[in-house]
Amino acid sequence: MTARPRAAPFSPPVVRPAAGGAVLATGALSVGLLLIGQSVLSAVAFVLAGALWLVLALDVGLRLVQDRPRWFAEADTPPALTAVAATALLGTRCSLAGLHHLAAALLALAFVLWPGLLAAVARHWKRPMPGAVFLVCVATQALAVLAATLTLAGAGNWLMWAALILFCLGLALYLEALTRFDFRQTWRGAGDHWIASGALAISALAGSKLILSPLWTGSAHEALRTTTLVLLALALAWHAVLLLAEVARPRLHYDIRRWSTVFPMAITAAATLAVSTATNIPWLDPLGRALLWSAVAVWFLVLAGLLRSYTR
Repeated sequence: MTARPRAAPFSPPVVRPAAGGAVLATGALSVGLLLIGQSVLSAVAFVLAGALWLVLALDVGLRLVQDRPRWFAEADTPPALTAVAATALLGTRCSLAGLHHLAAALLALAFVLWPGLLAAVARHWKRPMPGAVFLVCVATQALAVLAATLTLAGAGNWLMWAALILFCLGLALYLEALTRFDFRQTWRGAGDHWIASGALAISALAGSKLILSPLWTGSAHEALRTTTLVLLALALAWHAVLLLAEVARPRLHYDIRRWSTVFPMAITAAATLAVSTATNIPWLDPLGRALLWSAVAVWFLVLAGLLRSYTR
């Protein structure tokens, strides 16, 4: 009598590395809603992002114990870096809520995860690649945003220097990812191709935090301001191109990678609002608000698609 093969541990379809995009999308919405004074909606999104983060963290831990080969296989792929980006973005929202000790703990956790995952992903880079390749930039810039946010909240200036280094490294990683990106994904991607825009947007958000530091004066401050505005302009341009591509070739079926569409939309809105304040350019504020509410609408559409996928 032959033994029956043991079934693999059950993992719902939402609990995958790419599902970290749901945490990123919800966390980015929470930050953006806070910037426009929607504190109640922001708090709801904050709690939801935290709950999703805990579910994903539990799943990652269980998978490491129960299915280690699969864990290491997934750690070599760009979506694994959503663990770093989601943790850092959640930490940023914690800091904005006054939970600075928790934010610092999340920064430490994200920073510990970052080099190992980044190295694992870089070892398996190839050409061409989908939009998830830009997560090398997103994860790095998310660390920069959190480090700068904590500094502005009263942490040591050394964190702002760390944020500047991460900011520059993130830009270099974006350029490297751009050389590997399959531009055909713009027309046929399942959702993660939007990260090409989101990576620039979170870089602009990091730049808006750096601008506010008194450490930089004169030409250094002006260089940061100019770089941030250029990054935001490029992010908005990418956003427009991707939106037109969606209209020209609709992809209306649900895919978990659609959470990676919501995140760039939300983080572009948050970056536009933050840059408006940091650079004293008022007309960017209504643009950021319009982008944010459109991101909220798409968040609900993707959530509806997720629920429909479960009912099937």
